[in-house]
Amino acid sequence: MKQITYIFILALLLISCGTTQSNSNSTLSDVPEEDIVRISNDDIEYEIIIIEPGFNAWLASIARPEGYYSQSYMETRNRIMVIEWNNRVNQPQRYDPNLYELQIDYNQNIDYGYDVNYKLFNYFTYFQLTYNQRLSSFVPRI
Repeated sequence: MKQITYIFILALLLISCGTTQSNSNSTLSDVPEEDIVRISNDDIEYEIIIIEPGFNAWLASIARPEGYYSQSYMETRNRIMVIEWNNRVNQPQRYDPNLYELQIDYNQNIDYGYDVNYKLFNYFTYFQLTYNQRLSSFVPRI
C-alpha cells in the first residue's frame, strides 16, 4: 500500500512515502489525543496526520468549513505554498530551521482527495497566521 503521511509537529511538516507506520506511531504515543488530527482513506491510499497544539481547535472553530473552498482552489494554493516551504527548508541560514525542518513531498499529478488538501491548506493558513509567516503572495486569512 502506497502511503503518504503528513506529520506536523510544532511547525514541523513531514511528508514521507513508505509502507510502514511504526515510526510515526511511536512519535504519536507521546502526543495528547486532542492535538492530533488524522484522516485516512484506503481508497486513495493516502493519510494525513497533523500534530500541533491548537491546530485541531482552530480547525474546528475558526477555519472555513469543509466545502467552502473547492478542491482545485486548495490544490493550486497548496502547490504554491509547498514550493515555498521546500525552498525555505533548503535555506536554513535564511529561514528559521525550527519552523522549516523537512521537505514536503506533494506531487501535483496525484489526486490526494478533498480531505488531504483541506487539512494541508488549513494547516498552511494556521501556520502563517500563528508564526507570522508568508508562504505566498496571497494574504493568509480565514
